[in-house]
Amino acid sequence: MRDKTIKRQHYVDRLISYKNIQIIKIITGVRRCGKSTLLQLYIDHLRKEDIREEQIIFINFEDYDNRDLCNPEALHKHITDRLIDGAWTYVFLDEVQMVTDFQRVMDSLFIRPNVDLYVTGSNASLLGGELATMLGGRYIEIHMLPLSFGEYVEATEQQGNVSAAYSGYLSTSSFPYIHTYGVTAAQRKDYLDAILNTIIVKDVASRIGTTDVLMIKRIVRFICDSIGSPLSTKKITDTMNSDGLKVTWQSVERYLSALQESFIIYQAKRYNIKGRQHLRTLEKYYVVDLALRSTLIGSRTTDMGHVLENIIYLELIRRGFDVYVGKIGALEVDFIAFSHGEITYFQVAETVRNHETLVRELAPFKKIDDHWPKYLLTRDEDPEEYYDGVKKLNALTWLMDKSAVYQG
Repeated sequence: MRDKTIKRQHYVDRLISYKNIQIIKIITGVRRCGKSTLLQLYIDHLRKEDIREEQIIFINFEDYDNRDLCNPEALHKHITDRLIDGAWTYVFLDEVQMVTDFQRVMDSLFIRPNVDLYVTGSNASLLGGELATMLGGRYIEIHMLPLSFGEYVEATEQQGNVSAAYSGYLSTSSFPYIHTYGVTAAQRKDYLDAILNTIIVKDVASRIGTTDVLMIKRIVRFICDSIGSPLSTKKITDTMNSDGLKVTWQSVERYLSALQESFIIYQAKRYNIKGRQHLRTLEKYYVVDLALRSTLIGSRTTDMGHVLENIIYLELIRRGFDVYVGKIGALEVDFIAFSHGEITYFQVAETVRNHETLVRELAPFKKIDDHWPKYLLTRDEDPEEYYDGVKKLNALTWLMDKSAVYQG
């Protein structure tokens, strides 16, 4: 039985900001991150604004009852027959990539007056190819992630003990369904396994035309085991081959690209701070959900700094920043976050109570000669401190900051 609906207000507000603007709203994100629920939350908002039911068209293409509407002509006729002269019609197409030739349907709807179009998709390839050519400049992407730490705390009502909530966030998952319905630990594992297998089979293997599901899963496991560490295609290929799984670096490149397009992993490229240029090697990877990671490699407490780094990276993405790993000489800044011509630097560590660790974390900042904000985020429950302009903050306080400006 459904217990509650988790409010995703940040995303709802973004949709509200584009209401009645002639631009297609494309919501992307990993499977089961809450895209369908977001559409329903926004539809509830429209109803509260006295939008009539006949002005709202919602079609979920994963619903077998809508199988006939996966035909583009049938879909187009179904929608255009319901348009109302002189009034806005709000059209919601959920998992639109299941429709043949969906790009042309969207283009046709776009050019009609008073059609406000919202679509969702679980793969970044939705925005490539013919869609990018046909609808260039006619759409905006709203990228959605599973629950943020702040959303998780609110949904689980643990505002009084965010430190305990953090442990739960890591172990019970950020996928909303798990916190919307009462599920046991065994059911949670089954659910996460199902998400993983669906992504690997449907969004990766089928899309790139391979049957080597074992290899793809092995690469995902390797990346989960290496979050926050510099990786190259060659290193991944060599590791697979040394384990007796024969694969070429070209295939690894294809698998990595498809995994990123499915939003199960994210790649952070490196950026040369002194030279102000992007670097092409030794990227870092992060996983969309830490509990999903645990289903692959088991729970561990030996790399909690990288786990925190993963969460901070996703939060920066969620807040709309373009995020890179910074290189300055032989040193590294965990994240450089770009937005609208402004830069913010972040170092992330589980703890810096050891003086040598603190010195090591601050060292890259000392080599940066600009005056953009610099933060050191840790799990230490200490008062805020400053070190030559670097602000040291508790990471959970930063994650819970409701005044944070979302850049998207």
